[in-house]
Amino acid sequence: MPAKYSHVKKRTTNPKKKATATIQSGKDSSRHKKLPNHLDKTITNAMSAVSQLERAIAKIFLIRFEQDIARLFSTHIFCVALIHLPTFMMRCITVGGSSWVAHNADCEEIKDFFRSVVSMDLRQAGERVSTKSVLWSYTALREFALSNNVPVCRKRGLHSLRLLPHYDSLKVHMDSLEAMPHAAFTKPPHLGALTEGLEALEEACELKYGEKSPLRSTPPPGWDHQWRIKVRMGYERLAQTLWRVAREFDVSGYGCVLREKLTTKWCDCGCSNGSPGRDEEGSGVRSGKQREWDGRGSGVLGWETEEEEDIWDIDLDFGGSDSEDGDGFGSEMTIAQMMEIRFIKAEREKEFGNAAFRRGEYQRAVKHYKAAHSIEPELPHYQLNLAAAHLKLNDWLEAEEACTKALGQHRSIKGYYRRSKARRMLGKIDDAVQDLRAALKIQPSNNEALDELLSILPPDDSSRLAPSSSSLATSSSSTSPAPRNAGSLYDHLHLPKLKQAKQLPFARSSNDDRKIKISSIPVSYEVPLMPAGKTSTELKPKDLKTRTESFIFPSWEKYTVRLATG
Repeated sequence: MPAKYSHVKKRTTNPKKKATATIQSGKDSSRHKKLPNHLDKTITNAMSAVSQLERAIAKIFLIRFEQDIARLFSTHIFCVALIHLPTFMMRCITVGGSSWVAHNADCEEIKDFFRSVVSMDLRQAGERVSTKSVLWSYTALREFALSNNVPVCRKRGLHSLRLLPHYDSLKVHMDSLEAMPHAAFTKPPHLGALTEGLEALEEACELKYGEKSPLRSTPPPGWDHQWRIKVRMGYERLAQTLWRVAREFDVSGYGCVLREKLTTKWCDCGCSNGSPGRDEEGSGVRSGKQREWDGRGSGVLGWETEEEEDIWDIDLDFGGSDSEDGDGFGSEMTIAQMMEIRFIKAEREKEFGNAAFRRGEYQRAVKHYKAAHSIEPELPHYQLNLAAAHLKLNDWLEAEEACTKALGQHRSIKGYYRRSKARRMLGKIDDAVQDLRAALKIQPSNNEALDELLSILPPDDSSRLAPSSSSLATSSSSTSPAPRNAGSLYDHLHLPKLKQAKQLPFARSSNDDRKIKISSIPVSYEVPLMPAGKTSTELKPKDLKTRTESFIFPSWEKYTVRLATG
């Protein structure tokens, strides 16, 4: 807790002093008179104003962070489409032919691969962007202070209390930020078309499969003079699929460490109630930009002062990076290495949970899935696994909560479907139907979601619920009692008809009906083995032992594309 709030907490009373005070109570009673009511109310109002100010600052920082991560990650997605999608397309063309991607760019296999990699990228972006966003926002806040003649200490930086007279202006800015559309991933308009990526792709296809290819005397089967338009349309459709997958993710679910700092441990007086009152000196509070803004007091110290550090070399503390078993490697690792080790630990817990789930030990699985999420809170699939275990235990409320957390990061078919099952058991039928409609919007051909929706809406009661604006159509059949023809099925479920895909200027061949399998290549890591009770500082490098472990780490570089068997 900042020093200015240390008086709020009651300090531990010495029993001997307490006894002495009791004996002398008659003598000292005149010194400790109760404050008059008007003074007490004045202090309460002042602390309430401070709380209001700092909550507004925290809200501004959070909204600006969401805008920053949406903008920066949108640029990242554009770079992925420009650099990595041509390579991905070449691998698909090698397996399926020149027109395969154009006909199958929206298939679930491709979208699931995109989802896994985008999720891993966002996991890293959430923490990296939060660091930069906080510094950018503090710079803007500092400029606001200077423009209003608010003094900024060269040593300690900007203190939030000095902004109290300007709360109304900050509130106007906060209201304007809240009125803006929710931050989402969109193609940056200033970056233009993917011309360079398409040119690189066409050049690679010409060298490998073209008529003048030095690698083969004849083009492969199905390769004809129309390959350029097939490749071009496949690339365009693949980029569109990438953007649709990216928009399934919600920026408000990321930056968990920053979000927790800014939104938790508040009390009515405006202070933090999460730590005992004490002075900053000797309390372990770090100086400079290493002390991140927490919206409650002194702000970011050292920005543009003599303690300034390079933004790219800043040392950070990440939630879950500290090991309970004494790994002690955090201070010697780069940010990327820390994040990799943290992911490995979380994946290990998940695998333990999966093994327990397969054995039917659902309570044990719950413990492992919770541990995985506590280590790596920015990956939503741990919460989805947790929800599956809770459903097996008939813990409907817990399952609903886990799904809601996962959907706060990624609007997935599993999240909506599992939450609909929990809500149905809780009697929230309308909410369950909305979840199923949302699931079918993501994957119209999902038979499980369709069957579940048909079981909730029997033919006699199908008009009970109004259609949702996010409803969608599906052409899948079902064994539930429902009309057999497609038109009646749409009417029965209040679903609009499925939009037909735009017709391509070339026919679909038998090669285009083939299924492919996209698999991430396992990555091997040297995991340090620390003796019990030891830390890295107590061991010499030559005495340190490691164990090689393999994990699936989805990325845009390490994966294989092959024909699916069976």
